[in-house]
Amino acid sequence: MDTEPTNTPKTAKESTRAGNYFISNYPPFSFWSEDQAVEVEIALNSEPDPNAKLGVYHHIPFCRKRCHFCYFRVYTDKNAKQIQEYLDGTIQELKNMAERPLIKGRKPHFVYFGGGTPSYLSAKQLGVLTDQMKAILPWDEAEEVAFECEPGTLNPSKLTAVKEIGVTRLSLGVENFDDHILQINGRAHRGPEVYRAYERARAENFDQINIDLIAGMLEETEENWQRNIEETIKLSPDSVTIYQMEIPYNTGIYKEMKASGKLEAPVADWQTKRRWVKEAFAALESAGYSVSSGYTAVKDPQKTKFVYRDELWSGADLLGLGVASFSHAAGVHYQNMTEIEPYLKSIAAGELPLKRAFRTNEEERMIREFILQMKLGKVELGYFTEKFGVNMADRFSEQLTGLSDEGLLTVEDDAVLLNRDGLLCVDNLLHDFFLKQHRTSQIV
Repeated sequence: MDTEPTNTPKTAKESTRAGNYFISNYPPFSFWSEDQAVEVEIALNSEPDPNAKLGVYHHIPFCRKRCHFCYFRVYTDKNAKQIQEYLDGTIQELKNMAERPLIKGRKPHFVYFGGGTPSYLSAKQLGVLTDQMKAILPWDEAEEVAFECEPGTLNPSKLTAVKEIGVTRLSLGVENFDDHILQINGRAHRGPEVYRAYERARAENFDQINIDLIAGMLEETEENWQRNIEETIKLSPDSVTIYQMEIPYNTGIYKEMKASGKLEAPVADWQTKRRWVKEAFAALESAGYSVSSGYTAVKDPQKTKFVYRDELWSGADLLGLGVASFSHAAGVHYQNMTEIEPYLKSIAAGELPLKRAFRTNEEERMIREFILQMKLGKVELGYFTEKFGVNMADRFSEQLTGLSDEGLLTVEDDAVLLNRDGLLCVDNLLHDFFLKQHRTSQIV
């Protein structure tokens, strides 16, 4: 049901309820459909925009254990043979895609291994997989190769292998330093493994080491959150990413809520989570970091970049490989099949393993880039004037004035600037910029 934006203050205190809060794309996934395969074919068979960079995302859907808050497509029950069959399938998918006019002859500007747990793979599997990928679509000119890790999977030989395949940004899924909180939230690793993994990673001299934290995990307290901040600053990573806990419908926590008839999740309310992140950002800034988005702080803004993020938020083409992965091809969003068996069957038949898709028009692409760049805390208005021929301050005058009146942002001649409070609830602000037909009930 479409709704108009409400007048409720964006920073109002609200309990955490089930549903997705984080906005990663536009139009929302709920508007994508299973009958747009022809649109994907048209996009893949088109000539690339010379101004659009190409990225590759590879989904590794295997984990030692499924976290209670996880909503990604992951498997914890696959044996070595099944894992190898999956990896072989992704290589065949890459071969098929590399011959499409949109992809052929292009070199990736960025590569991202996500999951699941990419570091779940063995050193040998990683070496073979990436050698095969490079032979099909060389990434020798990539500015960034990012790789997600679970600390408990990182022994010295694994980290050496990760460095040797060309990873520039290693992202450690720490989430919390407390063993009890890690356990009750279903994490596979424990605190001591975090410190061992970090020390080993530093010894490999990665260009960038990122630490992930989550504010508002089950049973997290004020004291624990302050310790997380202190421990992170002691480690002094190149960058820190902090997420505010949400409870999507396909998580273990939601299933327990549903079984007990509860509407509110047993985690901190949104006001508390925002305050915790605000405190973390303030402490990191005092330690010499700069806040670069609503979720990230970096030690050296000139050296430490998030290329994957910044290029995607500026309209790059993304080739997603593997089960449930997302792609952006010449203005068409699409997602692969969300279960391994049908995905592999489709690949073996030489077909697109398509689950759903959405062809955007120019206005939707403009809005997508605008709302995603809002997450950076600063939107350069000249970028949109040059690319789309639209003055965004005029286009969204009503919405921007409203948020300015709430004290969440300011509009200057050349930019929209979010203050810290606006940045910390940015995902809740973005609904106001959706086209009317794409507005649905807001979670917070």
